Amino acid sequence: MSHLAATDIAAAAVQLMRAGRWAAAADLLTAAIPDDPDDPDDPDDPDERDLLALTRAEVAVDRDFGRTTDHATAALAAVPGDSWDLAMLTFRKDYANALFQAGDPDLRDRAHTLIEQAPDDARRGTASFWAGAVADNVYEQPAEACARYEVALELGEKCGDELLVAQALRHLGHHAHAAGDLALARSQWERSTELFQKAGQLRPALAQQASLAVLLRDEGDLAGSRALAAETNRWARQLDVPFITQQTAELMAVPA
Repeated sequence: MSHLAATDIAAAAVQLMRAGRWAAAADLLTAAIPDDPDDPDDPDDPDERDLLALTRAEVAVDRDFGRTTDHATAALAAVPGDSWDLAMLTFRKDYANALFQAGDPDLRDRAHTLIEQAPDDARRGTASFWAGAVADNVYEQPAEACARYEVALELGEKCGDELLVAQALRHLGHHAHAAGDLALARSQWERSTELFQKAGQLRPALAQQASLAVLLRDEGDLAGSRALAAETNRWARQLDVPFITQQTAELMAVPA
């Protein structure tokens, strides 16, 4: 059997993850790091094994956020070492737990540490974004959240990290929408949607389409809102993402 580089396997798994094919991504990574140390296909480079294990944890964290499952606990525990990337993934898992199950595992201080210790601007931007999400959705501090999102947006643009830009714009758009600035919300949400679609990020793209359906409703286009919600709902049901399915079902039920 040919031996693929760990970077190629990890990249393929990430693409499957972005398409919402979490189980397939996890199976690919698990097959690439078999338990038998004498397996000829087992990566003999510790760095390659670490990369595959870290990517498997990333897939699990993303899967748990979309489906409120718990695949990440074991996957995170299997990653050797104590890298910044592992700490970031653990933080994201704990944020999801705080969001969906309540509790506060000292997220604010940990977010500050991740920002301070980030090894480059791109990862500093990522940490800033998640710090904003925590301030927004766990501690209900919108001003702090928006400031963090703005930093994430600036660093994402600087580093050419389009996914980070998309995430920051998505959340800034929520605040523009809440403030009644529908034009700004549309601009931010449309660009965010396009960037998620460009990267093949299906779940976030669907979440953005649901937000655009809300915007259409608030602009008075109830028929357009229901049509977009119905299409997004079909995708969300196939992907089995409960919160998008529920949100779009509610929009579909809005009377004319």
